[in-house]
Order: sequence, then C-alpha cells, then structure tokens
Amino acid sequence: MFICVICDEKQDIMYDVNKIREDFPILGREVYGKPLIYLDNGATTQKPRCVVEAITNEYYSVNANVHRGVHFLSQQATELHEASRETVRSFINARSTNEIIFTRGTTESINLLASSFADSQMQADDEVIVSTMEHHSNIVPWQLQAAKKGIVIKVIPMNDKGELLLDEYKKLFSEKTKLVCVMHVSNVLGTVNPVKEMIAEAHAHGVPVLVDGAQSVPHMKVDVQDLDADFFAFSGHKVYGPTGVGVLYGKEEWLDKLPPYQGGGEMIQSVSFEKTTFNELPFKFEAGTPDYIGTTALAKALDYVSAIGMDQIEAHEQELTKYAMQRLKQIEGMRIFGEAEHKSSVISFLVGNIHHLDMGTLLDRLGIAVRTGHHCAQPLMIRLGIEGTVRASFGLYNTKEEIDILAAGIERVSKMF
Repeated sequence: MFICVICDEKQDIMYDVNKIREDFPILGREVYGKPLIYLDNGATTQKPRCVVEAITNEYYSVNANVHRGVHFLSQQATELHEASRETVRSFINARSTNEIIFTRGTTESINLLASSFADSQMQADDEVIVSTMEHHSNIVPWQLQAAKKGIVIKVIPMNDKGELLLDEYKKLFSEKTKLVCVMHVSNVLGTVNPVKEMIAEAHAHGVPVLVDGAQSVPHMKVDVQDLDADFFAFSGHKVYGPTGVGVLYGKEEWLDKLPPYQGGGEMIQSVSFEKTTFNELPFKFEAGTPDYIGTTALAKALDYVSAIGMDQIEAHEQELTKYAMQRLKQIEGMRIFGEAEHKSSVISFLVGNIHHLDMGTLLDRLGIAVRTGHHCAQPLMIRLGIEGTVRASFGLYNTKEEIDILAAGIERVSKMF
C-alpha cells in the first residue's frame, strides 16, 4: 500500500515542497523526453496517492449503495459518505451538514441554484447581478433562465488591472435585484474579489449572494460563515480530489425555501401517483445514487490539504506567483493580464504577436503544461480586446525552479517568431 507522506505526517515546521511532491507520482513522469512541468492547476490538479488509494480501497472493500441498506457493506459505505459530508462542513466552516449538498462540480452546483432559485424566487424582469470576469458556468445558466422566465442579467464592470468596480456594483441594485453571483477568484486574471464586502453590500439591500469558489478553495482558507455567503460552490478536482464530485453550500433557511432540482430516488420521503413528499435536507437536492466513492476521495483530499495547512499553501503559492510575475515581466514583449492588488496563483499572458495556441503548443514540446484559449470566459476576453491567453496556474507542489523553466521556455519559443 502507498502512503501519503503529508496525510500521515502533519507538517509543523516548514513547507517542504519536495516532500509534498513525493505524494504525486505523475510529477515524476516525462513528456516528449522532458521532465513534466505541470502548470495547469486552474483546469485540474494532480492527485496524491492517498486520494487515488481511497478510491481503489473503497471499490475493493466497501462498495455498496448508500442509505436504506440494512446489510453491513451498505451501512459502512453510508458512514463513509456521511463522514465525508462532515469533513466538507468542517473544511468550509458551515453550520450544519444539512447545508452541504453533493453535486458533480461547481457547474452543476450553479445550475442547480439557478434553476431552483429562479423557479421559486424570480419572475419576469427580476434581476441577477454577475461580474464581467465570470466563468461561462455562472453566465449561461442565468441566460437560460432569462430565455425561460424573462429575468434580466446585470454586469459588474472592472478596471484595466482586473479589479471589479465596487462603486459601479453598488449602483446596479434595484428593487428587482434578487441575487448576486460572483466568483471568489478569477480563473483568468487571478483576481481575488472582495466577496465579503460585496456580500455585506448585497445584504444591505436584502439580496442573497452565491460565491463561485472553484478557484479559491484550493488556494486559501474559506470560512462561509465569516464571509456570510448564502451559497458557495466548489469542485473536488481543483482541490486535489477526484473529478465528478463537487459541493453546493447553502444556508439552511435558503435551502428550505427552494424546490428540488431533480426528481428520483433519495430525494423523496414518500411517493404516490397523487403526491410526492420530498426528503429533508440535504437529501432533497441529491436525486439518484450519489458518487459515494467520489465523496470519500474528496474528503481525503481535504484532509490532505488541511494537514499541510491552507495558510501555508497560500503563502507558498503567493511566493511563487510574486516570483513568476517578476520573472515573466523580464521577457521582451510580455503582456500580463490581471495585476490586481489581491491576486491568486494564476498568470495569463501573451508575448508579442505570438498566438496563444502556438505558444502553448511549443511549450508543451518542452514538457511544460499550460492552458491556452479563452478559459471559458469569452465576455472577459471581449473586455480585454483579445481572443485568448496562455495561462500558467500554480498548485501546492510547484517550485521556483519550474517557473525558471517556464520563463526559459517562453524565451526560447519567442526567438522562433
């Protein structure tokens, strides 16, 4: 059996990135005969051994459908699944496990809320406020509701540094504003939005707030009670957990008001052809067999980052980002998009007139994995006046040496044009 170094030995003294890297076998592989430099953590993170082992072990020893089963395996699997819910609750400091809904990821979490909230709380001409830097997952669901119900989408503008204009945000509220939906951290710009302040402003108008935490949960400590967020969504695969599992947090008083998103097993108390009675929270929003293997692995991933310490992870990544910004700015023709005062571990850039796809493709031949394109943020690209960028995004296992290799790779590619 493989053992996760960090899972079994809590770091108390210093951040030992080389020791952490031992938990991620994929980081030792080569691409095109070059050592892999993985800088695409904003898209998905690599998985430590203990997370992969949690999946394997449960399939081999505890696999059974959860809830309602009287046999031993089902009860054991149920205990693991519900213990995972408690792990998530503790990780984001929710009040109750009733407020933790398991989904397939941030996208499904937002779609769930958009559907249930619009169906029950909105009518034609009611307004939802989003920002210009939102991921498509926090734009398209509201456009679907606009087409279906006639709701109106209002957009918070930003400045050229990639910071939201809070004075303009305040002007967007009206009597018809029903919800604010904003990302905690931009997946393109790295901007850390002042969501606590934005939530307070919305609450002053009696408006609830959904925070898209896909890019914040892996990189900083999140406390939903301190933020006073009404809803908060994140994905497992971006925080070193498996794909296909995510979380929607919602204040219990809000979740009680909202209708189910899907119907089927698990979300019912009783069914007849005359009437169906829905289950209690959180099961009301969890139709069908849950990904109980995935939730266990997600909990293992959260335990892993907790053992390292979210403050330590944030400090390490902030140091990397600062170093990378300084290093990349030395490259001739470098244009960096997103220079907010509060910035997370994402750097989007273009060099001279080199197309982002060309840069990304040639860096790949050097073993450097970066993301290219519009990053599911086309309205932001329009605001920036570009088609796309190259994006380097850092994780807890990245090093300054890898940033040096990235910079050297960019310089090498630049000389080819």
